[in-house]
Amino acid sequence: MNILIDIGHPAHVHNYRNLAAELQQTGHRVIWTVKDIKVAQSLLKHYGFKFIVLPQKKDSLLGKILNQLQYDYILYRICKREKVDIAIGSSATVAHVSAVSRVKSIVFDDDDDNVQPLVARLVKPFVNTILSPNTIIDKRSSTVLYPGYHELSYLHPNRFNPDPKVLAEVGLTIGEPYFIMRFNVFKAHHDIGVNGLSLDQKLRLVEALKPYGKIFITTERDIEPELKQHQLSIAPEKIHSFMAYSTMFLGDSQTMTQEAAELGVPALKCNSFAGRLSVPNELEKKYGLIFSYLPEDFDSMLQKLNELLAMPNLKDEWQQRRQKMLNDKIDVTAFWMWFVDNYPDSFSIIKVKPDEIFNNFKS
Repeated sequence: MNILIDIGHPAHVHNYRNLAAELQQTGHRVIWTVKDIKVAQSLLKHYGFKFIVLPQKKDSLLGKILNQLQYDYILYRICKREKVDIAIGSSATVAHVSAVSRVKSIVFDDDDDNVQPLVARLVKPFVNTILSPNTIIDKRSSTVLYPGYHELSYLHPNRFNPDPKVLAEVGLTIGEPYFIMRFNVFKAHHDIGVNGLSLDQKLRLVEALKPYGKIFITTERDIEPELKQHQLSIAPEKIHSFMAYSTMFLGDSQTMTQEAAELGVPALKCNSFAGRLSVPNELEKKYGLIFSYLPEDFDSMLQKLNELLAMPNLKDEWQQRRQKMLNDKIDVTAFWMWFVDNYPDSFSIIKVKPDEIFNNFKS
């Protein structure tokens, strides 16, 4: 089959790179499209994938609407030219193209409808199939809920072993304490009215951490001058190895908070989404891997930070919590591979005997 993968965020490259490699190994042809995002393109180049670049995303609401029409038209032309059978990804574009063509769409979604109402109204009704973690509440007949998380498609132990050589690049040794912080800009359509950490709050966290180890900050865009001295500069494909050896993660990023948690790194998050999303809620309430706070509850976040810093055997405790989580989850890439490789028959099979199928992908 000819399978198109559409990328709208750097994290999507990680989501689908293992799947794409296995699809190619089994004889499928994979066509990548990517928005004009430099980090995403850098990652695709690093992993050896050729890709077609789409126009740059806009920040304004009107710009996003015009972008979407443009993306739909361009992707439709690409799918027709390349004789695409299945379009996959997390974008509205693959859904819209499948609604007006022979192309089948599989959309991977790990957010709740209540925090992305535009997706619920303007994307999901046009999708052939939706694949989501089973923490999501979704009763659509087109949805398949599986026991896993998007990030486990590349962070599951079957898929990822951290490389300690990354530590030497920033002057660290194994076992040396250090902290990673990540700050977002909240420009996505579902981020309207959403806040993260203020500059004052970021500086207070830095001051609290300084006595305990080095601090490395990564941001979605420009970093504030007051924090520039802590800016992390390593290749984007090495960030997960760097994260795996860290003492703790702090920030207002959704994806990186979940990545840290799924690697067994204590994660503290502060943004307006706290308590509103099913996936991080499960990582917090069921497995104790994340602590989430609203910006107005920042003092509680500081208190929890101090508790964790004083906790003996912090790393060992979090690895035990991580293992409990992994025992309940599947090798996500292996399941996705089976599903796409056998689509659309796989959809009918999984609806009839889901437990039997999912057990095949437990470690």
